[in-house]
Amino acid sequence: MAKLVVLYKQPMDPAAFDRYYLATHIPLAKKIPGLLRYEISDGAVASPAGASPYHLVATLEFASMGALQQGLGSAEGQAAAGDVGNFATGGVEMLIIDTKDV
Repeated sequence: MAKLVVLYKQPMDPAAFDRYYLATHIPLAKKIPGLLRYEISDGAVASPAGASPYHLVATLEFASMGALQQGLGSAEGQAAAGDVGNFATGGVEMLIIDTKDV
């Protein structure tokens, strides 16, 4: 499986971020071709040491790295990526990983 892990840092207005993310961004991102699963963190994002700088973590799963790259390169993937600047006022980090069961 290939995954896009999106780490959203603390926004200027957490309530506005949450409203926009749920009502606008998720529906856009769910249109990305090849997307198999989309999950987000529920509640505070912590580290083993306590608080973290992150407000929300999203994980988008695809069947393969090729499927992920095609999805992100599609018009729908570009629309979702272009929307991030509309609500991620605290900044964002994106990681692309390939996974395997061990």
